Amino acid sequence: MTKQYDLIAIGAGSGGLSVAERAAKYGAKCAVVEAKRIGGTCVNLGCVPKKVMWYGAGIAHTLHDAADYGFDIDVKGFSWETLKRQRDDYVGGINSWYHTYLKDSDIDEITGYARFADAHTLDVDGEQLSADHIVIASGSYPVVPSVPGAEYGITSDGFFALEALPQRVAVVGSGYIAVEIAGLLNAMGADVTMLLRGEQLLRPFDAMLRECLMEEMISAGINIVTSSRIGEVRKAANGKLDLICADTGQSIGRFDQLLWAIGRAPASSGLDLANAFVTTDEAGYIPTDAFQNTNVPNIYAVGDVTGRAQLTPVAIAAARRLADRLFGGMSERRLDYEVIPTVVFSHPPIATVGLTESEAREIHGDAVKIYQSRFTPMYHAFTRHQSKMAMKLVTVGAREKVIGCHVIGTGADEMLQGFAVAIRMGATKLDLDDTIAIHPTAAEELVTMR
Repeated sequence: MTKQYDLIAIGAGSGGLSVAERAAKYGAKCAVVEAKRIGGTCVNLGCVPKKVMWYGAGIAHTLHDAADYGFDIDVKGFSWETLKRQRDDYVGGINSWYHTYLKDSDIDEITGYARFADAHTLDVDGEQLSADHIVIASGSYPVVPSVPGAEYGITSDGFFALEALPQRVAVVGSGYIAVEIAGLLNAMGADVTMLLRGEQLLRPFDAMLRECLMEEMISAGINIVTSSRIGEVRKAANGKLDLICADTGQSIGRFDQLLWAIGRAPASSGLDLANAFVTTDEAGYIPTDAFQNTNVPNIYAVGDVTGRAQLTPVAIAAARRLADRLFGGMSERRLDYEVIPTVVFSHPPIATVGLTESEAREIHGDAVKIYQSRFTPMYHAFTRHQSKMAMKLVTVGAREKVIGCHVIGTGADEMLQGFAVAIRMGATKLDLDDTIAIHPTAAEELVTMR
């Protein structure tokens, strides 16, 4: 017998949980289908455990700076095992909360792999489920390259399973996952080498952010090898790993651990989308229109599987707006993807919203005016590690409307949210200038730039 629902979400990550939760508030009968741990990548293998580790790395930096503030501290060691246990317990608490919340909200939680039987029906390990609306929120997974020996490495998923701090680590990749993991491993005492296929870190980000982060990571002792393409991984008898460069044959080693951070792919191939006539692009992403509609009228997609702004808050926002439209009577409700703030939890952190300088100049040409500043924040005024801070405002037109804001440095992650609101509301440089500065802070630089 087929169970009938108003809405079924495939995937109990940020997008799937959010669309079901919002739809249930409108009285819809909902279910979420998940084969793995509830909460998805963000809760279990991404944002949440990553941020815990980032805090740990930040404490390591603070301990190094303590002597410069007059503290005589004897650091007797660091227990990766303790931090991992505390982190996993914290994540487990979130998992438990979600189970309870779904039950209390009368949302059915169904464990298993969902596959389309037709446009209204899912097969979940032999059980038939039908719905008026089906939302694909299956997320993405880390990519491993097709080179000999690639299986000797781990991905970000494997990083969170590590039982001990590896002493010598190779991180292959240049994106936000690569720089975040490389930075926290370095702070905790590992010898880290990053291998970049190109010349830059964080290629889509503003040039100022890329350049400053590269300088900071090198200053922190991270070895960055550019223009390196790995052609093979070899494992020695003692378990050490050697990386063989495809172009030169050069061997780089001996590493205790290799981490692939070369990108993520959509988790769409196992859904039997063809049975529902849902189309994907060549990479497997599911295209959607402005309202999260796929090419099939009653099937929608949100989050990483769409390939659009792969961020947890984006998946949540798109999912809630979709439920508002389907069940809340808000026919025009949708997510505006134009102004999306984001943070990279590197060391130091990066916060960015809006257009980069190069993107703005490509669109607006000479109408663009840039304000920027680089300085040593007060915290580091007399520490031996002189971490810098840099900020940039991108403005356009005679009124100097702010269309981009980019910050790197201590506290950047916490200061951007309010500025993102202002930029979304159309703030101009004069609006920022007319705002009273909070002194002494690093954030005040954003309202005092000349």
